[in-house]
Amino acid sequence: MTARDLATAMQRAQGVLRRRPEMGLHEDAPAAVRWSADTRMVVRHPSGLQFETDMPAELGGSGDRVTPGWMMRAGLAACTATVVAMKAAAQGIVLASLEVDVGSRSDTRGLLGMEDADGRPVDAGSRDVTMHVRLAAPGVEAERLRALVDESCRCSPVLRVLSDGADVDVRVDAIEGERAVA
Repeated sequence: MTARDLATAMQRAQGVLRRRPEMGLHEDAPAAVRWSADTRMVVRHPSGLQFETDMPAELGGSGDRVTPGWMMRAGLAACTATVVAMKAAAQGIVLASLEVDVGSRSDTRGLLGMEDADGRPVDAGSRDVTMHVRLAAPGVEAERLRALVDESCRCSPVLRVLSDGADVDVRVDAIEGERAVA
């Protein structure tokens, strides 16, 4: 798909959503995970795509798969890059390159449910999240590209949920005994 094709598809979608804004709200494809063994999980998408995650060896995993935390960073990077590409196409900007790297720091004590020296629970969440966007477009000024990234960050669903927070409704079906969950 060319940048022009992408821009045309987005214009069509915007036209439909202006006429019928209720069509914009929809259920997202669910992410399903099944425990495999130890700290290894099988992640499944409704399309049939599946892959495994695991923890590093020092936390009881094999260390040979990506971690759930890495998937969060990868999702943020991919989502933001996708929005930048979409916004660039909509503005007639032809990208020559686009790369997004996301890093963070975490305190493993939080994952393990430990307390700090003052007896307070250590936060399990990632902190100091950094995102580095590198992009180039022939004939486009750096300031315009920075503005493109700023606008894209305001429209990135994953960045928004991570920075603004989201209410998470946790429901638990606890099954007594050793009956397997289908």
